[in-house]
Amino acid sequence: MKKYIVSILVLFVCATSISQNKKDVLLTVNGKPVYSSEFIRVYSKNLDLVKEESQKSVDGYLDLFIDYNLKVAEAHAEKLDENKAYIDEFNKYRDQLSRNYIYEEEVTNELAHEAYDRGLEEINADHILILADYEDSPQDTLKAYNKAKMVLDKARAGEDFETLVKTYSEEPNANKSAGKLGYFTVFNMVYPFENMAYNTKPGKISNIVRTRFGYHIIKVNDRRIRAEKISVSHIMIADNGEERTFDPKERINEISALLKQGETFESLAKQYSDDKNSAKQGGKLSSFRRGDLRAPEFEDAAYNLQKSGDVSDPVKTQFGWHIIRLEEKFPITTFEDEKEQLLSKLKGGLRSKMVTSALNDKIKELFDYKVVTGYKKYFNDELKTDYFGKDWKFADVDASKNKVIFKLDKKEFTYNDFGAFLTKGQRRIGGFKQKDNMLASFYDEFETFELLKYYKENLEEENEEYGAILNEYRNGLLIFDVMNENIWTKAKNDSVGLKKFYETIKNNYQWGERVEGVIYSATSNEAAKQVESLLKEAKTADEIKAAMNTDDTVNVIVSDGKFELGKRELPESFNAIKGVSPIYSKDNRFVIVNVREVMPSEVKELDAVKGKVMSEYQTYLEKTWIEGLRSKYDVEINKKALKKVKKELNS
Repeated sequence: MKKYIVSILVLFVCATSISQNKKDVLLTVNGKPVYSSEFIRVYSKNLDLVKEESQKSVDGYLDLFIDYNLKVAEAHAEKLDENKAYIDEFNKYRDQLSRNYIYEEEVTNELAHEAYDRGLEEINADHILILADYEDSPQDTLKAYNKAKMVLDKARAGEDFETLVKTYSEEPNANKSAGKLGYFTVFNMVYPFENMAYNTKPGKISNIVRTRFGYHIIKVNDRRIRAEKISVSHIMIADNGEERTFDPKERINEISALLKQGETFESLAKQYSDDKNSAKQGGKLSSFRRGDLRAPEFEDAAYNLQKSGDVSDPVKTQFGWHIIRLEEKFPITTFEDEKEQLLSKLKGGLRSKMVTSALNDKIKELFDYKVVTGYKKYFNDELKTDYFGKDWKFADVDASKNKVIFKLDKKEFTYNDFGAFLTKGQRRIGGFKQKDNMLASFYDEFETFELLKYYKENLEEENEEYGAILNEYRNGLLIFDVMNENIWTKAKNDSVGLKKFYETIKNNYQWGERVEGVIYSATSNEAAKQVESLLKEAKTADEIKAAMNTDDTVNVIVSDGKFELGKRELPESFNAIKGVSPIYSKDNRFVIVNVREVMPSEVKELDAVKGKVMSEYQTYLEKTWIEGLRSKYDVEINKKALKKVKKELNS
């Protein structure tokens, strides 16, 4: 929630990486300069987000820009930038953001294209696993490989693969699973396994492939095109609703029956669906692919529909009951459409190590990397038995420990730095059986960590866009905190002030004329006349439903409650008179309303409109607060610079 609000608050970003002495000072806020380039950037970027036409002019937008900078100034004055929560969240975001800018482009793009191509297909395969750890002795490793080779020879000689799985596979639960993996696609398996599977033809058995789990033999059974993106419409009846007087399952079955009787999907969605957003569009949802939604039951039902216009039976999900209609099947998306998501997924697994290696080379070239050899012998001698007992410490006792291992520009990384890294690494030595392997692995980690850390520390200077976005989030967090402190929390806790404010605006919140009663929506004029006759006999709503509907046929849908004139539940030309109304017809719906009471227009109680009143109250408090900030802080505008800005933006 906080990140979402911050993204809305951040209307303005400051391009900090251009040398400030090359910019014109547009204004000063409490003595702090704000540059013309900053204003031009945010004005050009965010003009479409401004709703009021008066604020779209340079002068009007400048007022918003000043208010923004006043809020930042107040946040610093209240020392909100020193709060631990703020610092932690900013650092977390900076780390996440930097990952989007720190990668080796050529290698990354090659891997992204490979992943996209593989993602167009799904593979069905079985496998046999012979366990082997990278830390096993050479003798144990060879023994495991020879066993895998023996099993491979049997498989290629024609022996039954499932029997071989149950006889030789060391995968847990192999006897039960029979080594069957089902269908999978890119990123579902570790990279070496994926590589081998995608390079083995259906019906063939792969060569032996090594992963961190051991040696695998893969039998590829099938390859198929991956499911395309689809769009659907739905009618949803939620499990819980306001003033609900009916059973959701019964209602969805009634609607399903109406569809089978020829009612249109769009009209029923508009009239009955509890998904108000899609109901306005006749139930239409945004397109999706399998796995995009949080409702597998919904996806399964949607993908089981074969052609446009096909309609599902009622489907139960965590959100309620649905009827789904297939609208369209889309062609597979392009690489450019999926590029950002693919790049994000490349940051895990073996692919990430390939990217990291390329990135390390890039950083070394960028920052004049120099390495000094000799550390291996020194640390092999230092790592005595007590290191494996987790009691080892790299104490600074002799000058040799200040020797340089490598340099980046003028920054030196010493034996002491690596020793401290090794000290922390003792808790992770359980996975190593060979000291040489452990030392090499820890050194690679140490060097990668320091290279990346140094690059991040200098990234704002290296990448202008990154610096601007980072400053955007920095100020956005501060504005969230200062607004929360001075506006939102105050409004939430000030029940007395909220009530007083409500009294000044309550006439803006009125119920229209309403009726309390029962709406009977019939499928035909004849059915409506039957309802009319039953009402004259003083039959209850339940009695009318029982008389009109069967398990197979729904002739009337009944809704009991309070209904406002002009809303979708009542006919457009409905005349609010107590008693049984005449029959109203529209779009093949025939409606009768039994009005128990006509309720005149009246002011809505605070509890009924609290959210809207709270929003107005917060706006009022913010306006008053901003007026105070304008009095508290000096704001000076450089008219000459402003004139240049207007000329540039209007050219």
